[in-house]
Amino acid sequence: MKNNIVVLSGGVGGARFLEGLIQIALQENIVVIGNTGDDEEFYGLHVSPDLDIVLYTLAGVVNATQGWGFADETYHTMEQLTKLGNDGWFQLGDKDLATHIQRTNLLKQGKTLSEVTKELCKQFGLDIKLIPMTDQKVRTKIKTPKSLLSFQEYFVKNRTQDEVLDIMYEGIEKAKPAPEVLETLLNARAILLAPSNPLVSIGTILAIPGIRNALKKTKAKITAVSPIIQGATVKGPANRMMKSMGMEPSALGVAKAYQDFLDVMIIDEQDKELQKIIEKLGMKVITTDTIMKDKKTKVALAKTTLDSVL
Repeated sequence: MKNNIVVLSGGVGGARFLEGLIQIALQENIVVIGNTGDDEEFYGLHVSPDLDIVLYTLAGVVNATQGWGFADETYHTMEQLTKLGNDGWFQLGDKDLATHIQRTNLLKQGKTLSEVTKELCKQFGLDIKLIPMTDQKVRTKIKTPKSLLSFQEYFVKNRTQDEVLDIMYEGIEKAKPAPEVLETLLNARAILLAPSNPLVSIGTILAIPGIRNALKKTKAKITAVSPIIQGATVKGPANRMMKSMGMEPSALGVAKAYQDFLDVMIIDEQDKELQKIIEKLGMKVITTDTIMKDKKTKVALAKTTLDSVL
């Protein structure tokens, strides 16, 4: 257990970071704790977007342009579902649907989401350990001036255009960390927070009772990569969400969100002027190129991040 490199991950940024990490560390030594607050049920199927992004990306089958779903995907089933009167705003490809059907069937057989995810990793030929943050139902909800939206309604259907008044994690009070999560954090060799949204990816994981406390207690060094560069994101609405929630939309704002447990903050070289300010929070700061535009930069970022805590 103590040889494990633990990564808290969500979304495309997390998966792309892991692409680099598996080039410099053995998959069997990597444990990924994935966000499941984005999970949703569509057409009676349990969809786990952030877990699937990791599966597809590391298996080499992802649509690299969009960062999710399968490459060379077809949408015949969605076309027919739409013809039958179903709302088609959440597009699921034919190959993608097979994953959701498999997951749903296994869950109906009484398996936990952790057990199902372990089986899916094997079926996709992966040696990493991918663990959902919890086996209980937790759903990220976005409060807007007009209504309370599921995360997928906010993110996909409304294309993140709504003003965010509040973020809630429905079911969080009854949720428990999935088996092995706390033990893995407490006995880790190093803990890395991927460049994922600090509110609705990493933040959701941290909201699970016991996880943040384990990060404070662990003897492992903890590092995080800021997904915010010069007040903007490469992908996703993290900067706008942070601003709406009264947080500074910058690498400094991200560092403050993790201040109570973080040892090292990785920021982009374009934000070098923030280095001394962030260091005053009590953490080491490393500046580097954090834009993962190709395999080389993904590997370089992963190496810099891992080296910072070993």
